Amino acid sequence: MAKAQEIKGLDADLPFALAAARTVEVRAQEVFDHAAGVLDTSDIERVHAMRVATRRLRAVLEIYEPCFPRRRLRPVLRDVKRLADALGERRDPDVELLALEQFAASVGPDERGGVERFIERTRAEQHAANAALRTALAQAERHGLRERLLELARDAEGRAGDGDRVDVGDGEVGPSGRVDAGDGEVGPGGRVDAGDVPRGRDDSPPPAVDSETGW
Repeated sequence: MAKAQEIKGLDADLPFALAAARTVEVRAQEVFDHAAGVLDTSDIERVHAMRVATRRLRAVLEIYEPCFPRRRLRPVLRDVKRLADALGERRDPDVELLALEQFAASVGPDERGGVERFIERTRAEQHAANAALRTALAQAERHGLRERLLELARDAEGRAGDGDRVDVGDGEVGPSGRVDAGDGEVGPGGRVDAGDVPRGRDDSPPPAVDSETGW
C-alpha cells in the first residue's frame, strides 16, 4: 500500500479549519504526484498508489466537510470520485492479469492454451480501462481539479483566520477551532470535555477501517 505522507503541524492544538486546510493540501498533492506514469500498464503499482491516494483524499474531504463552502465542495467530491472510479476500473484487470499469468506459468501445455485465452480477454479489458482512465485524467486537468482542491484548502484557512463559526451538525467550530457539541465540548485537536458527547445523528457505530487507505 502507498504510504500516506505526514501532515506537518497537525497536532492537538491546531484549529479544526486549519487542520482541514493542511490535510487537503497534502492529500491532494499525493494524488497528482502519483499521476506520473499511471497509464504505463507495465507498472501496475502506480495505479494502485494513485487509487489509494484518491480514496484518502475523498475521506478527508468528507471528514472536514463543514470547513468548506458546499457549492465548491460538492462538484470537487464528484470529480474526485469519478477519478477514483476510473482508477478502480483499471486496477481490476491489472490484478486479474497478474493472477492469470502466474497461473499460466504453473500449468501444463494442455491447460495453458485455455488460460492464455483468458489472458487475452483480460488484456483487452485492461486496454479499454486504460483509455477510460486517460480520459478521466484529461478531464481532471481540463476542469482544474488540482486548483479547485487548493481553493477549498484556502477557503478553510480563511475561515480559521476570520474566526468564522463552522456548522458541524450537532455543534459548531468557533474562532479558536473549538467545537461546542451538545452535551460536551471538543477542543482544537479533538479533545473532549464532556461525559456524553453524541457520536452522530443516528448513533450508528463508527465505520470499519479500510485496509487499503487506513481510514
